Amino acid sequence: RRRRAPAEQLRALETIGELQRRYAQLSFEVSSQLGVRKQLSPQIGALLKQGNEAEAEVLKEQVAAASAEAKRLEELLAAVELERAALLDALPNLLDPRVPDGADDTDNELVSQWQPAAGVRPETGDWHDEIATRLGGLDVDGAAKISGARFSVLRGPIARLERALANFFLDLHTGQHGYTEMAVPVIVGRGALEGTGQLPKFEDDLFKLSAPVNGRDAFLIPTAEVPLTNLLAGEILPEASLPLAFVALTPCFRAEAGSYGRDTRGLIRQHQFAKVELVRITAAHDSDAQHEALTRHAEACLEALELPYRRMRLCSGDIGFSARHCYDLEVWLPGQGAWREISSCSNCGDFQARRMALRYRPAAAAPDGDGQKKGGKAAAPKPTLCHTINGSGLAVGRALVAVLENYAQPDGSVIVPEVLRPYMGGLARIEPAAA
Repeated sequence: RRRRAPAEQLRALETIGELQRRYAQLSFEVSSQLGVRKQLSPQIGALLKQGNEAEAEVLKEQVAAASAEAKRLEELLAAVELERAALLDALPNLLDPRVPDGADDTDNELVSQWQPAAGVRPETGDWHDEIATRLGGLDVDGAAKISGARFSVLRGPIARLERALANFFLDLHTGQHGYTEMAVPVIVGRGALEGTGQLPKFEDDLFKLSAPVNGRDAFLIPTAEVPLTNLLAGEILPEASLPLAFVALTPCFRAEAGSYGRDTRGLIRQHQFAKVELVRITAAHDSDAQHEALTRHAEACLEALELPYRRMRLCSGDIGFSARHCYDLEVWLPGQGAWREISSCSNCGDFQARRMALRYRPAAAAPDGDGQKKGGKAAAPKPTLCHTINGSGLAVGRALVAVLENYAQPDGSVIVPEVLRPYMGGLARIEPAAA
């Protein structure tokens, strides 16, 4: 109810309860039938040894009937479990108590705000697409010719500026924040998307390939969170190996099925875009601290670029399906006169780990009597579910938008942020294209 769940989702909870009771009853009946078979089978052998074939035949018929009934009940059990699993997979994560109650993004909570020490820059009032076009770096018509709406072609110094942003983010996260850089597939199977929570609920937002890959349904990734987190699906990790921190730069693909008519201009909402993704896998007791660390790593990108931003805690009506607690980082876009999301940093708790069977084994405590085996050795702790945390560090296209709008000059040029100049061959300013 805090998530403003529709009526059908609330009814699904009642159905799950009914299915759970049905599952328990069927399980009992299956066990009963198997028990009949187990009890009678030895008697048949004994009767045959005694030469009592008639009675043995009667028992054989009873065993066959019990086996047939057990098989029928097991088929019903499998159908109930399939229905229950489908309903459970469509339920979102439980919310952290800190998540404010609210209906939509207007109810999100301001946590903090950051402004560059340099103060307010001159604002031209121009949108990023106007700025980039004047600089000869954006070709919307060319993109439409080859791919249609919500695609873009960048060229020259604007294309290089986007590459500079991506490389800077990767270097910052691997060099200063301790992430391991990964290069991952951009095509994944259905199981991976089920593990992170995009499926089954959000299939319309994904690009599905028309032909199976390796015998499985295949999709283009909406974010590198999917392959990065699923790399460890089904594993039991030693607690000493945690936290794990991965970063990857990938193209991301989103159908934007629910965004018709929204953000049709410029580079804000594209079907294909580059993003540097951060993923941390941690023990449950360290979850909140790792979430804060990841969020600070994303904020460090914005501060290095000297871009004004604010941190928002998402309310119950705006938070994502898999998240239990989420911060959005919103960057100021002076051309639009608006704060726009550039990173969403989510703590998913054990939600994704449960779906993909990702666990860790806690370090063994010193033997002190509790859980102690004979001989004074502590019992090996049972595996427990990992917690998964993810966030953009950052969305490269939106970072490009923010740089263009915040660093645009009245003469039509764009200042290159200092931290990006080594990636731009020392270029300090991008000048308008010659007429």
